[in-house]
Order: sequence, then C-alpha cells, then structure tokens
Amino acid sequence: MTETPQTPLTPAQVEAAARAAHAGQTDKAGRPYAEHLRAVAEGVRARGGDEEQIAAAWLHDAVEDDRLTERWLHEAALTRRTKDIVLAVTKRSGEPPEAYAARILATPGALLVKEADLAHNADPARLAVLDEATRTRLTEKYTRMRALLGLGAGEGNS
Repeated sequence: MTETPQTPLTPAQVEAAARAAHAGQTDKAGRPYAEHLRAVAEGVRARGGDEEQIAAAWLHDAVEDDRLTERWLHEAALTRRTKDIVLAVTKRSGEPPEAYAARILATPGALLVKEADLAHNADPARLAVLDEATRTRLTEKYTRMRALLGLGAGEGNS
C-alpha cells in the first residue's frame, strides 16, 4: 500500500486540529488543555525546533489522550517525521518509562518536543495550584523522565 502524496497541513491547520481534538479538555489544574499545547509548541519554537517539530508539539498528546486515533494520524496530511515524533512521545499503557524514553531518544526530533513538554509540565506556577501529594508525585515523575532522557536535573526552562 502506497501513500498518496498530500500537501502537508499548514501550521495553522495543525493548531486548529489539535485545539478541536482537545476541545473541552482541561489539565490537572482545570485550565483549558489548549494552553498546554500552545506552551509546548512555543517551547519547541524557542528551543530552535522546526515546523515539523512544532506540528508534533501541537499533537503530542492527541493520540495518548484518545482525542485522535492512530489511524487519523496515519491518514493526516502530515510529514512522516511529524507522525513519527507524535508516535514516539505517545505513552503506551503499561509501558516502562525506560522503554518510553528509549523510543523518544531513537526518534529524530522527538527529544526536543518531550523536553518542551516536560518543561511546561514542571513549571512551578502550574504545579503550585495542585495539592501537595500530586505536586510531589508529578515532580518526581518529571525529574525521573528528564534523567532517562539525559536532560539533567533542571526543569528545562531556558
């Protein structure tokens, strides 16, 4: 089966698709989920990411959160690299963190997207509104993932 070449979605179309997919969804602090997507996309841009990585940033949680299917992603007018990055950063049920990190590291362009995601997730202002137990659990989770990815102990905010 061969894929028919398509004109890739524009950045605005990718953003619109991601916003539509996550419409009505909120983060752990009750904020519109699109704010997180925008922050990750901007974090990728600020770290020197290219348009394919920025597109992946907008879509980075869509498959994982069951907002879009893998079939949608496969059929979408996106570059192969963007699709690969989205799939690389999509956590799979029961997957050990080490396997998840290894897939990210093995996929060109994925580490930058995950770094921006972790930086926003670990933002002290975002964490401050959570209860202490959740804040502690998430901080430990993000710190461990940064270590597995070789990103060091910082929060990635630059």
